[in-house]
Amino acid sequence: MITYKSFCWAFGTTSFRTSEFNKKVEKQLSLLKQFWNLPENTNEIWSGNTKLQIRYYNFLQTNEFVDGNANNKAKDARQKTSGLVDIGLVTEDRKLTEVGLNLLDLSLSGNFDKNNILQVDNDSFIFFKQLLKTTVDVDGQIVNPYLVVAGLLQKFGKLTKEEFTYLAPLVISQECFDVIINNISLLRNGQSNIDDIIFERLISMDNYIEALDYFLQKKVTEQVILKVGMNRKSSERGLCQYDRPYYWLYKAICDYKSNKTNENVIKIFNAVCSINGKASNFWKNCLFINTRRSSIEKDGINCLNNAEIFNIVSENEFKKEFFKLMHVFKAKATLSDYFDLNKRYLKTTDTILFEDEEVKFDVIPQCFFKLIGNNILNVVFKENDKLATDCELKEISDIYNISQFSLYSEVQKTYNIKISNENDVKNLIQKERYERFNRLIEQKFSNEQLVELLTMFEARKDNEIKQLITNNADIPTIFEYIVAIAWYKISEKQGDILSYMNLSLDADLLPKSHAQGGHEDITYIYPQTIYYPSHTLLIEVTLTEGSNQRRMEMEPVSRHLGEYLLRTGNLNSYCLFVSNYLHINVISDFRNRRTMDYYNSEGTQSINGMNIIPCQTSELKTIMTKNITYKILYKIFDNAKKSNVPANKWYNEEIVKHLNI
Repeated sequence: MITYKSFCWAFGTTSFRTSEFNKKVEKQLSLLKQFWNLPENTNEIWSGNTKLQIRYYNFLQTNEFVDGNANNKAKDARQKTSGLVDIGLVTEDRKLTEVGLNLLDLSLSGNFDKNNILQVDNDSFIFFKQLLKTTVDVDGQIVNPYLVVAGLLQKFGKLTKEEFTYLAPLVISQECFDVIINNISLLRNGQSNIDDIIFERLISMDNYIEALDYFLQKKVTEQVILKVGMNRKSSERGLCQYDRPYYWLYKAICDYKSNKTNENVIKIFNAVCSINGKASNFWKNCLFINTRRSSIEKDGINCLNNAEIFNIVSENEFKKEFFKLMHVFKAKATLSDYFDLNKRYLKTTDTILFEDEEVKFDVIPQCFFKLIGNNILNVVFKENDKLATDCELKEISDIYNISQFSLYSEVQKTYNIKISNENDVKNLIQKERYERFNRLIEQKFSNEQLVELLTMFEARKDNEIKQLITNNADIPTIFEYIVAIAWYKISEKQGDILSYMNLSLDADLLPKSHAQGGHEDITYIYPQTIYYPSHTLLIEVTLTEGSNQRRMEMEPVSRHLGEYLLRTGNLNSYCLFVSNYLHINVISDFRNRRTMDYYNSEGTQSINGMNIIPCQTSELKTIMTKNITYKILYKIFDNAKKSNVPANKWYNEEIVKHLNI
């Protein structure tokens, strides 16, 4: 049997491809710690202990970490934790390492400040150090995936999405690294293409050479196709049947070449449709101009592309081309599946940007790796023995022993600005972040797009929302993020919204959730203008409805505002409560707060009344649709605060009506 061998690296496994990555990593570290502290588990060993693994899966179920009921609970328990092992947060025996414990402590404290040399969130800095140490074994070759990407970014400055997806993971050795650098240069000069580069990598491997030789020598049968297909699911018990459609496709193309009829074109299309996964789409795009079944059934031959495989006369050359396309498209399907996984791991570090179909370093990491230079080649293909240890950068490798002075000097040289201290660096980062944030708003968050998203929140189309925004945050966090962007636009992009949002944002300025939630308000600070006095607007958002809204929101919203007013003494400040649904008694409670005293916990200080303006997403959509700015809204809200209309009529009379004038 000709066996499948890995030809590329990937972070973790697709079985650990989880949404809300940061949050779920932190949550599972907490659950693992709790699990091992249970008396019945304390002295148990994980490896080979199916009963214990099933017990852990049931523990995850009890704590609402998994949905449904896995057919193989032990296997699912192993898969749920495998990614944590890969990056050194837990041991093979699923006990928290020193790094895992420190990340958990950081998560519980909620202290995600940026007090590290790269100026990234502290949890991201832990992930960064871990990925500097994380290696994978690809058919006996040791490679560090993060450092491969870093080395390519050193060389080219940025990678296209295609280069990152299909070419970077092919680098598993120094020789491969040199080849891919040369191939990317050729690709950019129009002298090569992705498919040829992938096939060059595959055909350099012994198993592909053996498979092609065998294919050329044999008469093509279903068994021959299954053998040279080298499907990963093949085993000693027999050939995997997933590859059977390739035989149908081979035969259909041969039939068409000898008899060019519409009927044979439909046979080709049916065979392609039978191919498993994304490889089917690659074949469709290669062989057909139009990939709609109705068009192919109607127009047949006219829907075919002028693919080389249709024009080859020699049987051996035809076999070579078929073999090439079969394996290149399989490889592309695999690499495409790994894209999201690789991106997810890299994004944990907040050092690499995925913007406008390009991959590049953020500001400070770019300068950090410039200083490392070619020294990166000393470590990229070597295993690191400190994966489980929470060590300093210089302890990971001498090449990372870079002083803050050297880094700031490199920043000054790269960006041609004067850097005197840490504040100058922070100002540079802030300026660059706002430029990217405003570009992001222009591209993804027009008023029309925001209105559409708010409608989706109302209908709770959670999966669609995550596909549009990010899968690294839960829906309440994304809702808060969208409301913050809407308010930034309502405020005519005035104010430091990236600081006003009490959210963790990744390097691409998209939200990410943590296991421990902090306060959820947006703190918008307004200086005095001719339209309003100096004040702060606390924006509280929620997606809870009905009695849950009364129970969960009335107390914390008023407490947040009350404590803020006591702390600052600025009684012009008030709160905006935004929800996709407003319960009448929530409106009533908030209206009555304007005449109630609020005391500190000691009862020694108080304020007389506070103003909370409830706002439903339907009205926020009206504000966005009509381009109503804050200077106009402030007057509407101010008049609404002073109104004595009964609470059951107040919202419609004082908010809805005035927004629609």
